[in-house]
Amino acid sequence: MQNEHVRFFVRLTKMLLVVIFIYFVMKLKALWLPLLQMLLKALTPFVIASFITYLLHPLVEKIHEKGMPRALAILMIYVIFFGGVGYGLYKGIPVFIQQLQELTKSLPALIDTYEDWTKIIHDETSNWPKDVHERIEKTIIEAEALLGVWLTKVVASLKNSMNSVITFVLVPFITFYMLKDIEQIKKAFWKITPKKWQTKGMKFLNDVDESLGNYIRGQLFVCTLIGSFAALALWIAGMKYPLLLGFLIGVTNIIPYFGPIIGAIPAAILAATISVKMLIIVLIIIFSLQFLEGNILSPLIVGKSLHLHPLIIMFSLFLGGELGGIVGLIVAVPFVAVLKVAFVYAKSLYAHHSH
Repeated sequence: MQNEHVRFFVRLTKMLLVVIFIYFVMKLKALWLPLLQMLLKALTPFVIASFITYLLHPLVEKIHEKGMPRALAILMIYVIFFGGVGYGLYKGIPVFIQQLQELTKSLPALIDTYEDWTKIIHDETSNWPKDVHERIEKTIIEAEALLGVWLTKVVASLKNSMNSVITFVLVPFITFYMLKDIEQIKKAFWKITPKKWQTKGMKFLNDVDESLGNYIRGQLFVCTLIGSFAALALWIAGMKYPLLLGFLIGVTNIIPYFGPIIGAIPAAILAATISVKMLIIVLIIIFSLQFLEGNILSPLIVGKSLHLHPLIIMFSLFLGGELGGIVGLIVAVPFVAVLKVAFVYAKSLYAHHSH
């Protein structure tokens, strides 16, 4: 009994020490936060390069297994990937900026159209019950506020991207050396890992890669296809700002279930300011693309690699959206997939130790 009391007080003391430590760390935030921000900024190109390396490494391995020397396989994939991205940016950015400028010039007319719509809604609902009418008015005000916040964040993100030219310059070089020396990097990582964790760690990372790798690569490929098809179809239909809208549709498509709706709203609103005919055409294009993505591209390319129930995916999206906005929506599903692997792995370890 005495030993149990001693253990209890030891645990309590440890907890108190942890709380005190956290308290002092938070009090000294003014000292370590600038250093942390500087470190994160310095690590950004390495994180981006690591992600690209993770995407390209399986392709390099497949080509190498067919008999091509690893260095040549790396060079070929590297040139195709960065050459393609570079050419796309070289051709696309001027058009993208031009369409963004045109959209900016058209904003006063779009705002006038929007105000006409809100006036019509106000007049049409004025005879409705007071509570319903007030609720509609409140919803419009909330939507305006939300749109304003999102636009501010988008502009800030674009500004930060333009200011980080050094990051984009460094990423290709870092990626090349990571692809070239990936085996040495793995060995170095496992050397500094305690031996008792190495076998379990390797198995865990392999399980995560098996669950998540195909999903991420497939989803990015599908989003690129959908964005490209959307831009082309909108351009053929004579819709304004096809590259801008296609890019938005492609990026938001990475969010399961809700992404297509988020991407479709700006295109539908802009089409409605042109004509009812254009609105119908744009909606047909978007629904056709979503049918193509949901019934052909995703099952064929992405498959069911995550093995997550739709309800779990929806819950993770709601939670991710609440906590992190658009970024939270994008990373929610991969994060839950990793948690699922970790839970299954921890459960098997617990069952093994209990026996």
